[in-house]
Amino acid sequence: MSARLTWPTGVGRHVLDVVDSTMTEAARMAPTLSGPAWILGLRQTAGRGRRGRAWVDPAGNFAATLVMRPADPPERMALRSFVAALALHETFVTVTGRAEPFALKWPNDVLLNGAKVAGILLESSSASTGHLAIGIGVNLVSAPGGNEVEAGALRPVSLLSETGARVTPEEFLDILAPAFARWEAQFATYGFGPIRTAWMARAARLGETVMARAGTQSHEGRFIELDDQGALILVTARGRVAIPAGEVFFG
Repeated sequence: MSARLTWPTGVGRHVLDVVDSTMTEAARMAPTLSGPAWILGLRQTAGRGRRGRAWVDPAGNFAATLVMRPADPPERMALRSFVAALALHETFVTVTGRAEPFALKWPNDVLLNGAKVAGILLESSSASTGHLAIGIGVNLVSAPGGNEVEAGALRPVSLLSETGARVTPEEFLDILAPAFARWEAQFATYGFGPIRTAWMARAARLGETVMARAGTQSHEGRFIELDDQGALILVTARGRVAIPAGEVFFG
């Protein structure tokens, strides 16, 4: 293994044959951990995605959670979804040797040939553990069928079907963990500015018209940038709109 792929110092690595959910396991393990740790589940029986949605996780796909205790306010902790997205993008490029098929979709998806190949879920604890869990799911070998995703959502695809690249979950983790550590170090040292710039350089549909849904409100406009808090900035018929949280739909 090259120095570039050396496992990050001080970071735990736990590989479980079967787990209900790596996010749930992260919450269970957090009180006993002395430092950050990755938890990889080779099979999940109760995986979940954003807003409590089920996450389909067939054997051979990637489901892992990084649990950590950053000494940051909640709004700064939330910016690690962009750190994780950049690490995922780098990992895909390393695995396939190609950058052009991959793009980042606000707020927390990775696209391959315009379809969803990976998702990120952040959960923070307000309890005494004070931990942050960053859950990552990747369709390495198979993807859900169209009837298993929300209406209007992007079509899911697998890395194998789209690129022919075959990688095990353990191999994927051994590339992802060092990539995350590098982007996290940049975030800790220089703040969100360089992360924001790097994310936008890989953003899907930047400069194009998209539909963003935030709660019960929908906004159609041209996606021009992220602000310094990670909010999506659209130019709409009513002017400039900042959307701090929500979902984006492509026409």
